[in-house]
Amino acid sequence: MVEDTNAQFDHIIAACKDVFLKKSQDYGTSWRVLRPISITDQIMIKALRIRHIQETGSQKIADKTEDEFRGIINYGIIALIQQTLPADDDWELNVEDVEIYYDEKVNEVRHLMQNKNHDYGEAWRQMSEESLVDMILSKLQRIRQILKNKGKTLVSEGIEANVMDIINYAVFALILEEEKK
Repeated sequence: MVEDTNAQFDHIIAACKDVFLKKSQDYGTSWRVLRPISITDQIMIKALRIRHIQETGSQKIADKTEDEFRGIINYGIIALIQQTLPADDDWELNVEDVEIYYDEKVNEVRHLMQNKNHDYGEAWRQMSEESLVDMILSKLQRIRQILKNKGKTLVSEGIEANVMDIINYAVFALILEEEKK
């Protein structure tokens, strides 16, 4: 099953990366202006939309929830890249550098996913998509509190670990969606 999960992870990420790089060509790296709270809020908006659709069973905008999960993944990668780059660095990056940063962060997230899947026995496969969304929202609330605390924690994981978990939860939701089809 682990080999399947790794292949499924890579498949999901490849689709997300394709969109990310194409948007980088269309818009440049306009996301470089976003501060941590703005990125957190963008992810929150997407997760709340998914939750609302789950709860009401209806939507008026044609965008699929799968697209929102992909957006969560890409905004998560943006958050990780932003933590790597100094805030006063040039806002415009070339697409080749963006791809390198994207791949570096995805590799870190993938490694975390593999380690947690080993320890937890892929427990996420028993979870509902609704629970995965709730976990994403919970992690976002944690990040918001850490930001209020100026990035400091006493005993808890920091922002990066929470963002990596959010990305993995979104990947898991997409894997579960694909398995339903």
